Amino acid sequence: MSEVIKNRYDFVVLFDVENGNPNGDPDNGNAPRVDLDTGHGIVTDVCLKRKIRNYVETVKEEEEGYQIYIKEGIPLNTSDAKAFAELSIDEKKIPAMKKEDPTLDKKIRDFMCSRFFDIRTFGAVMTTFVKANLNCGQVRGPVQLGFARSVDPIVPQSLTITRVAITTEKDAEKKKTEMGRKEIVPYGLYRVEGFVSANLARKVTGFTEVDLELLWEAIINMFEHDHSAARGKMAVRDLIIFKHDSELGNAPSYKLFDSVAVEKKNAETQARCYGDYEVRLYEEKIPEGVTCIRKS
Repeated sequence: MSEVIKNRYDFVVLFDVENGNPNGDPDNGNAPRVDLDTGHGIVTDVCLKRKIRNYVETVKEEEEGYQIYIKEGIPLNTSDAKAFAELSIDEKKIPAMKKEDPTLDKKIRDFMCSRFFDIRTFGAVMTTFVKANLNCGQVRGPVQLGFARSVDPIVPQSLTITRVAITTEKDAEKKKTEMGRKEIVPYGLYRVEGFVSANLARKVTGFTEVDLELLWEAIINMFEHDHSAARGKMAVRDLIIFKHDSELGNAPSYKLFDSVAVEKKNAETQARCYGDYEVRLYEEKIPEGVTCIRKS
């Protein structure tokens, strides 16, 4: 059995999109998300976690300990009910059972963490347990991601397309084609920063060294099995990991993130590929007690 991680990590991920929509906003016609003040593109943490979950589900195929809690088509209370069934818990008798066994909350939490990779990694809000007045309904995971933000402002484009698939029979009697829209970013390089807490892994979810390696693998490959008409050409270009020598860390995250600089090679032209950028790692800015690892 793999050991729970003992070191804190911070990391930077660089990924890009070409002629695609990395994260559409349903409240804005599914257009690419943009910071209205600066014009920089945005990809939410929820979107990126979905890619990681999908990769793990694809490669592990429901392997024990690597099931996914938040997934399409499976209500959360269905998964919650498995814990009650496995631990022989009668939901109506929980107050009495908690008096007899003060560790009941921990047993349920540990069961869910051991079974579901994404709870062990990102944590979860398990409404069934919250409503049952159990203290294990909210689990804070050791791995957290921020919003991804494009290195430079993006210029989203809304393209008109023609399709021969007519929606209704009535329309088919009058026309042979219909018009549609496709929202794209011609090119954008995005940066997202993340954190791995060994302290929360030890105290709460039991996130292990094997889980950590799977996380890195999932991040590097999170777009490889997610190709679609809207995201045909997306790729992770660089994963820069900062490993601390201790559980609580040896330096503030911002100092480590400041050591990674991404700049356009030619400030006068619009970037259209990853080669238009230069990624620099200033190792002299990395404090003592922190090791840098690059994966790509």
